[in-house]
Amino acid sequence: MTILVTGGAGYIGSHTCVELLNAGYSIVVVDNLCNSKEEAINGIKRITGADFDFYKADIRDETAMTKIFERHSANSTSPISGIIHFAGLKAVGESVEKPILYYDNNINSTLVLCKLIKQFGVKCMIFSSSATVYRPDNPMPLTEDAVLGPINPYGQTKFMCEQIIRDAVTAHPQCSAILLRYFNPVGAHESGIIGENPQGIPNNLMPFIAQTAMGLQKELKVFGNDYDTIDGTGVRDYIHVVCLAKGHVKAIEYAINHSGCEAINLGTGQGISVMQMLEAFQKINQVKINCVIAPRRPGDAAVSYADPSKALNLLGWKAEKNLNDMCADTWRFQSQT
Repeated sequence: MTILVTGGAGYIGSHTCVELLNAGYSIVVVDNLCNSKEEAINGIKRITGADFDFYKADIRDETAMTKIFERHSANSTSPISGIIHFAGLKAVGESVEKPILYYDNNINSTLVLCKLIKQFGVKCMIFSSSATVYRPDNPMPLTEDAVLGPINPYGQTKFMCEQIIRDAVTAHPQCSAILLRYFNPVGAHESGIIGENPQGIPNNLMPFIAQTAMGLQKELKVFGNDYDTIDGTGVRDYIHVVCLAKGHVKAIEYAINHSGCEAINLGTGQGISVMQMLEAFQKINQVKINCVIAPRRPGDAAVSYADPSKALNLLGWKAEKNLNDMCADTWRFQSQT
């Protein structure tokens, strides 16, 4: 079975490609490399020893995407049977500054894929959603039935894409969909070959910590220390990216054999503060990191962590790697980059 992976050169996408290939799937990868590097494609091949087709293209380009689907249509040797849709802009702060860019990129790419799913008879779609679709005043842990209400444009795009996919599956019941609402992916492949390597200044905590430890960044900015949390810093559900990638493989297996559309959280169920993460990284890797307290970022919630029981019950999935793994694997990748 061949899976199209959009954004497959990205952080989560590249790790999911590895797990798909390890599980026996064939893959086709599309990425415009706006926030990733082709080195990740080579890394996937090095880790797995497998070859696959990679196309540098923008998912919003319906003409280019149609040609890719035609090449891998039902009369080819590798017809696309499923899609895992990662492609999208993902920085909360940037989305507040550039909302139109985010709506254009994230929503239009999803619309194009939904058109092609019906045209080419694709069986299933896994969508890279986010915990940002939930209202921040929900009680913790977050279940899939929690009240939805994003507070930033990034979350709004995920919320709107979820609804687009739900409606598309209702109109095309031959296709099923899983909306994976995951929390905060961190870590890297244990080989150190692939990991989170953003272009420019990192937007996420862990690569910023790692780059600061390497001396690539002057200091780590901790955005807000006056939240109502254990130490005043934001609390998140950090999940190892390899665990997250395996969750996508489980989602494909489920979607192939079920109809309809399901939203499922992928998280550990445990909240960790920014300072707790920083202290663990320094201790585990024996490094010192300079940090300063900065004002809160617009659109950030104080606390967010998952109830992952639905993923266990439906997919047979749970996170297995721990905080030590997250910190050690991140540093191994950063040290080799």
